[in-house]
Amino acid sequence: MTQQAAETSRAPVSAWIMLLLTALFWAGNVVASRNAVGELSPMVLVTIRWGSVTLVMFAFAWRTFAAEWPLIRKNWLMISLMATFGFTGYQALYFTAAQYTSGMHLAILQGIAPVFIFAGARIFFGTPIGLVRGIGLTLTLCGVATVATRGEPLHLFAIDLNVGDIAMLGASIFYAGYTVALRNRPAISAFAFFTALSIVATIASLPLLAWEMADQAAQWPTLRGWIVIGYIVVFPSLLAQIFFIRGVAAIGPGRASLFYNLVPTLGAIMAVTLLGEPFAFYHAVGLGLSLGGIAIAEFLGVKK
Repeated sequence: MTQQAAETSRAPVSAWIMLLLTALFWAGNVVASRNAVGELSPMVLVTIRWGSVTLVMFAFAWRTFAAEWPLIRKNWLMISLMATFGFTGYQALYFTAAQYTSGMHLAILQGIAPVFIFAGARIFFGTPIGLVRGIGLTLTLCGVATVATRGEPLHLFAIDLNVGDIAMLGASIFYAGYTVALRNRPAISAFAFFTALSIVATIASLPLLAWEMADQAAQWPTLRGWIVIGYIVVFPSLLAQIFFIRGVAAIGPGRASLFYNLVPTLGAIMAVTLLGEPFAFYHAVGLGLSLGGIAIAEFLGVKK
């Protein structure tokens, strides 16, 4: 009994470590995405990214994938939807957004994702939000609105939002749907499951790549573009995604989603220090509201 209690107490700690690293790697993705602008086009990046991840996963996990293939095939529809929207769709919108908005905005606007995740968990699974957690999520939403409207949230319905900001919000909706779906993911090992997702994500990116090429907008990577791809494949793609899958399995999508809100803070810091972007007062307000929201929701709300 004592050993079981010890294992239970360690499980959240290991999940927190994995989710903290996930947030750090995803924050680095903000810098990488901005550095990719002008070095390669969005869909070229998405296709090479997931194609590379697929090759790496097959090199290390092909035996596990082959052993679990019957279960993967049985759940092909769910896996296909999760990969198409949560991986390909999310990244297509994310890297498109990077063409039009700043790294600071990319980072902070990701803070809307937990709101969508909690809403999805409530709608599809009846997960209670509670008053305190609702207040926290509301503060987070206010923080995102402050940044998205450049410090004029009262003009939310009148302001002409940057197309990049809108694309980033759409990307957050896609990833929120993926995160909620992780709660009922098939009983497949993390490596086999992620390999299957990567395969589908690569295939799903091909029509978008063909569209980009037909529009004569495709740009193949420069040397700097390949360096960006190397970082994105290893850290935000391979390590972060596996850590996130395991973290959600350990503490649930609702609580895991709150760690996603660390991305705005870390990403904003990186945007200022590594990209040299200016830090405006409304950025500080937005970050403060987002961090206050996550603190209230995670540490004062009921943990379920």
